[in-house]
Amino acid sequence: MKITPILTQLREQCPTLANRVAAGIDLATLQANTPLQTPCAYVVPIADLASKSLAQNLMLQPIRDRFEVTLVLDTTDATKALDLLHDLRAELWRALVGFKPGSDYDAIEYDGGELVSINSSRVLYRLRFFAEFQLGRNLPGQPAESWHERELDGLSSFTGVTVRVDAIDPADPNLKRPGPDGRLELTFSGDVTP
Repeated sequence: MKITPILTQLREQCPTLANRVAAGIDLATLQANTPLQTPCAYVVPIADLASKSLAQNLMLQPIRDRFEVTLVLDTTDATKALDLLHDLRAELWRALVGFKPGSDYDAIEYDGGELVSINSSRVLYRLRFFAEFQLGRNLPGQPAESWHERELDGLSSFTGVTVRVDAIDPADPNLKRPGPDGRLELTFSGDVTP
């Protein structure tokens, strides 16, 4: 998932953060100091989880892109910081839950949160989110998204078929065992026009 739509959404929809939203995170640096004034947030993609394909003859594989938002707050007044954390968490939910980060994605869902660290100067709280998309195209005219689709795109078009039938019955009495006798009893063709 591209991180830019998430950053833009947080900057526009979280007034308490006042545009103090950045990509990437180094926990050791954030625990000691942060380049952004607090409160601030850092966004980073963390994983993608793939499910089994939904179809047997083509690739339609659900993928869950996971990302996290780490809030950094000043704990000079711990009570005030923890109350602000509660408000910021709700602000992040309003900004992200239900937001679609791209046309291929379902709406973002909340996946849980946890305290990363707290000391006399900083509190770091991590919130995890995810959005799902499908690996594999929906329509034949769309670009290939997998090797299987590229391989299928390379096949020649189906233009028609000719069927030749050698029926088992009536069996030829001159043969020692019943079965097709090598004579075609029926032939037909069909053309396909796109």
